[in-house]
Amino acid sequence: MSIRHGLLALLERGQMYGYQLRAAFEESTGSTWPLNIGQVYTTLNRLERDGLVRPLPENEGGQRPYEITDAGRADLALWFATPISRNDRPRDELSIKLALALTTPGVDVRAVVQTQRSATMRTLQELTRLKYASDRPEDLPWQLVLDAMLFQTEAEIRWLDHCETTLVRHRPAGPPGPAARPDAVRRTDEEARR
Repeated sequence: MSIRHGLLALLERGQMYGYQLRAAFEESTGSTWPLNIGQVYTTLNRLERDGLVRPLPENEGGQRPYEITDAGRADLALWFATPISRNDRPRDELSIKLALALTTPGVDVRAVVQTQRSATMRTLQELTRLKYASDRPEDLPWQLVLDAMLFQTEAEIRWLDHCETTLVRHRPAGPPGPAARPDAVRRTDEEARR
């Protein structure tokens, strides 16, 4: 999700100023994506530049609320109607880490997998605890975000199990014997020439 579209969706509810937008964004996502206020105002400036929001006069408290424009509504509608591509998501750091661990000398890949699996299991337990902590109707947006996080965590555990199985299947036969070591082969060749 882009911050841009998140703010547009929040402004579709009604006029808000920066701190209200930040609080509403974090509430809607269950604080899984914390925003700093600088990100909010930088994004609002870009949205204003692009004609997707417009600033309103400052209120008595000195805050400047924003409202969504027709162009902003059209952009938001297009975003909701367009599926998210797997290519639009950030790179998966874990899969890159394991790929590099396989090719880096001295790294125990099985230990890397087990360490990650233990951490992911702890995350799964915490997410499960949070899921059953509240079932109020107003918590539905947070519950859906939480469900997505649970499913992704479960998928990560299945993938780590798959990695572990694959590593066992492709385990090297062990350290090479003396005949297979290059220096031993060279000595044998030299001895044969004598």
